[in-house]
Amino acid sequence: MRKIYVFDTTLRDGEQSPGVNLNTKEKVEIALQLEKLGVDRMEAGFPAASPGDLAAVNAVARAVKNATVIGLSRSREQDIDAVREALIGAQDPCIHVFLATSPIHRKHKLRMEKDQVLETAERAIRYARKYFDKVEFSAEDAGRTELDFLCQVTEMAIKAGASVVNIPDTVGYMNPQEFGNIFKTLKENVPNIETIQLSAHCHDDLGMATANSLAAILNGADQVEGTINGIGERAGNTAIEEIAMALATRPDFFGAQTTLNLKEIAKTSRLVSKLTGMVVPGNKAIVGANAFAHESGIHQDGMLKEKTTYEIISPDTIGLKESKLVLGKHSGRHAFREKLIDLGYELEDEAVNTAFARFKDLADRKKTVSDEDILALLEEKLIDTPEVFSLETIQVSYGNQSTPSASVRIRKAEGDVAEEVAIGNGSVDAIYNAIDKVTQENVELEDYSIKSVSQGKDAQGEVHVVLKQDEVSAQGRGLSTDILEASARAYIDALNRLIEKRKSPGRRDKMSLI
Repeated sequence: MRKIYVFDTTLRDGEQSPGVNLNTKEKVEIALQLEKLGVDRMEAGFPAASPGDLAAVNAVARAVKNATVIGLSRSREQDIDAVREALIGAQDPCIHVFLATSPIHRKHKLRMEKDQVLETAERAIRYARKYFDKVEFSAEDAGRTELDFLCQVTEMAIKAGASVVNIPDTVGYMNPQEFGNIFKTLKENVPNIETIQLSAHCHDDLGMATANSLAAILNGADQVEGTINGIGERAGNTAIEEIAMALATRPDFFGAQTTLNLKEIAKTSRLVSKLTGMVVPGNKAIVGANAFAHESGIHQDGMLKEKTTYEIISPDTIGLKESKLVLGKHSGRHAFREKLIDLGYELEDEAVNTAFARFKDLADRKKTVSDEDILALLEEKLIDTPEVFSLETIQVSYGNQSTPSASVRIRKAEGDVAEEVAIGNGSVDAIYNAIDKVTQENVELEDYSIKSVSQGKDAQGEVHVVLKQDEVSAQGRGLSTDILEASARAYIDALNRLIEKRKSPGRRDKMSLI
């Protein structure tokens, strides 16, 4: 069966989602999980954007051993040089060079004629080819480019030395019939097209990214580009998990498959959601909380008689476990360790002991601890941010006929403990005002969101906040069965990240790319 290569751009195009800004440790954490998932190629970032992004790409390049690591570059020598520097130490480096080709981009953005576009792109590909064995070229906004000119561009890229030519639907404008026809036309009309791979990169502005990518596969595409959970600029990118499961579920129709480790899909989705702060909608295909939930009586009756009546994918296929083991405050360490193994985590004794202590603390607050609760406990401490401030105690006074007040006790890195009291127009506002008084940090709260980790009145709540100070922003997360405590922990986590980010030599400037 024909193999479809998976080009994951979660760390580049996915990070361009509004409100998302991953630090180096977070990028490496996601990259290593993408490696476990088995992606063939991963785009780690845009090194020319800032010194910080260059350093992050280099960290990913040095950490990943079993996938091609890619850096994005405009058709400029200085960008190509930045990618060269960023990919030092990579086992299998590749550069991704792009230039817009559509009439609207040529006229309004590039102010170039067709021959200038061809010349500029060719020069960039040849320069990149001096330093890289693998060069991918993207014709930005290919979907709105004249077909005859796109054939010219593709032929030029092949002659200049590109090994992959990417056809992006940059603004999500195409429909499956149109987009598939582009690949069919290129396959039939471009000389030596069989010597390179054709790639599809789709955006979801009209909700057709996955359909367009599958249409490209049916018409000869060798590679699909996308992100985990479909995150990305505007409405997002093609969701990698949707492509992989569509091919795995319908091999009779597509006659193609990826080589992803499908059992790592759910775990990868959770990690990306947690570190980006982008919640996966409950009705999201494949990885949404309701993807394998059945409430209708008719559906339940069918499921009890034969699962395939209403379930075309088994949860186990993507790494979800349906366990009957219920954990609570009377559970022992052995049962807890078995549950961790069942969930896909094999930890060292010390790590198990630490996790077990946190589990017992949670079990004292809850009647039943769910799989989701345990996963949240394990994943909360993924990133080791230096703690300039840590929460010791919190006390809140609230009444619907009185002004809310909060008292917080915070320990500073040097060991000093400070306590302050403040009022606010709500309990959370009072807590944050008190924290501000202790820390003496002048910040702006840009975003605040709450989600339930599990079900029930005693469910753990996870709070996600984004703080901004001047031009620097940072996100923080807090977890607790008490949402006010979670709010305080999230705010302090974001403050610690903000302070750490201020020490960085460069800040990443997001750019609207392919």
